[in-house]
Amino acid sequence: MRRNREMLLGLFLNQAGYHEGAWRDPGVPANGGIDVNHFAHLAALVEGAAFHFVFLADTPSVMEPDLGSIARAGRNDGFEPITLLSSLSSRTKNIGLVATATTTYHQPYHLARMLASLDHLSGGRAAWNIVTSGHKSEASNFGQNELPAHDARYARAKEFVQVVKGLWDTWEDDAFIRNKETGVFVDTTKLHQLNYRGDFLSVKGPLNVARPPQGYLVLVQAGASEAGISFAAEFAEIVFTAEPSLEGGKKFYAMLKRKVRALGREDDQVLVMPGIIPIVGRTKQEAVEGLRRLQAYTHIDAQLGLADRVLGSVMDLRSFDLDTKVPEALPPTNLVQSRQKLLLDVAARQNMTWRQLIQFISDSKGHLMVVGTPNEIADAMINALDQGAADGFNVMPATVPGGLKDFIELVVPELRRRGKFRSAYSGQTLRENIGLKRPINGFLRARHADVLKSSD
Repeated sequence: MRRNREMLLGLFLNQAGYHEGAWRDPGVPANGGIDVNHFAHLAALVEGAAFHFVFLADTPSVMEPDLGSIARAGRNDGFEPITLLSSLSSRTKNIGLVATATTTYHQPYHLARMLASLDHLSGGRAAWNIVTSGHKSEASNFGQNELPAHDARYARAKEFVQVVKGLWDTWEDDAFIRNKETGVFVDTTKLHQLNYRGDFLSVKGPLNVARPPQGYLVLVQAGASEAGISFAAEFAEIVFTAEPSLEGGKKFYAMLKRKVRALGREDDQVLVMPGIIPIVGRTKQEAVEGLRRLQAYTHIDAQLGLADRVLGSVMDLRSFDLDTKVPEALPPTNLVQSRQKLLLDVAARQNMTWRQLIQFISDSKGHLMVVGTPNEIADAMINALDQGAADGFNVMPATVPGGLKDFIELVVPELRRRGKFRSAYSGQTLRENIGLKRPINGFLRARHADVLKSSD
């Protein structure tokens, strides 16, 4: 475990900032979503501060449920993640690049090829955030009326990851000899045909890209439902989670690490990184005023559209009296189940009205939000690290670049002063920088196991 060691830090790369009203802040570029120089600037800021990676979320759809919320949402003009991160790979040197891609609406051969290419382009700095799609707006973009059932999406995802890893392994690391004198470009004894057939997928292979520099890209996952946690325990190397309380974070951390060990994996090879929204002020009052300003920018239509989505799109919030109490339960959802549960738990603990819950969602979407001085934010982060609730954090500034600069200039020095964050990179690849082992080719591992079995 990484407890009492230096923390990992990622940046949740967002065109405006994580707060729903961020795009209206005067310091935020209005066209940031389609300005590669804006994203390159953000990546340069965190690379200069020795962050471990940038994390780019994605949904292949317009998520808002109606024209009123679409009109007010500042996010529907952005880049596709692998395309953007491929560009950033040439503008950065050390920072990791985490691309989100769904297993529900991709084909594994295409995605294995694109992600392997990103790892080669970046010199071994790429990661894949594995999602199963959780928004009903996606289905109709791919010829479906509804998303597949929640557990079926995870069953397909399990096959999908196995196929992608198998495709990455179809060439051994030294297969491409490229010998001009002999005319032999590749040693075909080091080629392994996948020939995968499962319940959801059938893929022959081989992949027409050399094995990625990292062997496998770092695998990231963010689901916290029962199926999502089981998937994370089996496959994930970084787990991005939403948890607004220390006690909840400790329970999740301990549970996940137990499941990881039960599957025979090393628990220090699975890193838990909750999201944190730091709103930094040189005084507490300055930070509070910063949050209030963002809240004033956020139109109720945008708030309602966001709340509808993260609560699972199971009710029409516009028909509710927003000053009534939030019920203990809502209709079940086939969408993002864990976030609905988390938000209802928060509402119950704090006895919230609908209006209060909608504001809470607009501010944080259920992540930990700390509004205060650099010392207060550092205290919260170090406390979570030392008490076994986190191995690091995915930092989600309320605005960019301003909120990010505040965090780097005010909080990062305090973390370093207390010995909890590094000041330089320690390796060339993302795996090296976050302490993850490079995986052995799966075909060679299986062959070795067969040799050992036959010698018994």
